[in-house]
Amino acid sequence: MRSHEIDYQIHGDDMQFVEITLDPQETVIAEAGAMMFMQPEIEMTTRMGDGSNPESGFFDKMFSVGKRMVTGESLFMTHFTAHGSARSNVAFGAPYPGRIVPVDLEKVGGRFLCQKQSFLCAALGTKVSIAFTKRFGAGLFGGEGFILQKLEGDGLAFVHAGGTVIERQLGNGEQLKVDTGCVVGFEESVDYDIERVRGVGSMLFGGEGLFLASLRGPGHVYLQSLPFSRLADRVLANAPRHGGKSTGEGSLLGGLGRMLGGDGT
Repeated sequence: MRSHEIDYQIHGDDMQFVEITLDPQETVIAEAGAMMFMQPEIEMTTRMGDGSNPESGFFDKMFSVGKRMVTGESLFMTHFTAHGSARSNVAFGAPYPGRIVPVDLEKVGGRFLCQKQSFLCAALGTKVSIAFTKRFGAGLFGGEGFILQKLEGDGLAFVHAGGTVIERQLGNGEQLKVDTGCVVGFEESVDYDIERVRGVGSMLFGGEGLFLASLRGPGHVYLQSLPFSRLADRVLANAPRHGGKSTGEGSLLGGLGRMLGGDGT
């Protein structure tokens, strides 16, 4: 199934959203809860699977749902279709500070691998599935880098990344070692694996985790400066209810204000 041809515009800086323009009867698929706004001519329906194979049977759809459960995604995907006589717009917002990266799947060989839960939306016809690292033993303990989402098709797809996003074009045989959480996505031509950090001291006191992602070219790579897991860890570490310490809130007066407001213990 050829993907629908959609137009888009990305708005914002640190908290971006992508506004997609659909011709009549065109459809874009998205993760549940990603929609920001839409025009009245857009019809929203929730379906099993990604819609890339509308002729698939019940068991094929259940298998697809099972794979999405492994990545921690919703069991269903939302379809947004323009049913009016004119072009209509629908927008999808980023879940946390960062950048929305448009990927033209036709230009990257029809396949793109990305971090689980980074997929935001795509043109109908895009197949969303999963891929595993080659070394199952290392991947089992590799955290974010173990399970990847695979996007297949010939249309536009959009993934979200945290913080600042950089692009690197790796030459043939060129290698890059990256924190597993800092990988956004890469072309299928890139050889991807997870390897253990060498040295007991580095593993115990390095503070960078026990595993690194190894990327070897040729191919295009996207990296992010702020993985969501890192952001969540910092927020929880400084949350008073979880034993953290509040900073930058006016010291004594800040604590008094929280107590009067019912936030202190």
